[in-house]
Amino acid sequence: MVLVRVLSIAAVSIASALALSPAAQALDNEVEMIVKFDKRCFVTNGIPDHDTGTFPNRGNPNRIAKQDINVCVPGKPPWTPGATPQYHRGSIGIAINGIKFRPGTAEYYDAASRRGVSRDPSSGWNLDGVGARDELGLDENNAHVDEHGLYHYHGVADPLIDSTRATLIGYAADGYDIHFVDGRKKSSYQLKSGTRPTPPFGPYDGTYNEDWIYVAGSGDLDECNGGRNLYGRFVYYATETYPFLPRCLWGEISDDFKPRPPAGGRGPEGRRGEGFPPGGPPPHRR
Repeated sequence: MVLVRVLSIAAVSIASALALSPAAQALDNEVEMIVKFDKRCFVTNGIPDHDTGTFPNRGNPNRIAKQDINVCVPGKPPWTPGATPQYHRGSIGIAINGIKFRPGTAEYYDAASRRGVSRDPSSGWNLDGVGARDELGLDENNAHVDEHGLYHYHGVADPLIDSTRATLIGYAADGYDIHFVDGRKKSSYQLKSGTRPTPPFGPYDGTYNEDWIYVAGSGDLDECNGGRNLYGRFVYYATETYPFLPRCLWGEISDDFKPRPPAGGRGPEGRRGEGFPPGGPPPHRR
């Protein structure tokens, strides 16, 4: 059950307490969304409101743990977004159930590694979360767990879609909506033809981000998976095909989603394994 109540100062709270499967440690989802003046804020424990796969698993050694997440995004982003796409290492947004969207990975092909995968970027072949789901231990919700116990989405999660009658599934770090419209918006990324010129060789099959190329005008959406909705408003879209979630943002990114490494360490949005790899996004063809 999801309870909605209106708070003072134009605030809206959403809370849910669904019992999860043993695979999710039977923890309860806690999320509050507060809209106040020019900000939309989420206070959440990072626990999903649906069943998850088993963690740890063969591809993911981490266990889901409660988090202390308090992030805000712009409540009224400009009608027209910026002109330059921004790529950053960190979550690109947050779902309405309080789970972060984090499509990028820090894993690369590495022939010298026992698993064939490491965080050494020298090969230039960066694993896509959904494309390499088995290697990275994603569950049926296109999600897995980082080394700090944070459960996060790399793609569209069916329970998230099923939990709402509307198309809105979350908000990007620059404040724009993220919607899922089940195939009615087409991505403009395409698989390259031919085979990879360097190890791991083989045909381009979507395992790596570099298997894809953005072809402007080939679909409905721009390079950040953004476009105009039926009312003419700019929004981002989650898609069933690559890039699945926005890999860049056009607006002003909230400081809460920017890397903030503390002295002597990494901050919650600055740790490894988040955002786009150092090499940036897939190439473009215009």
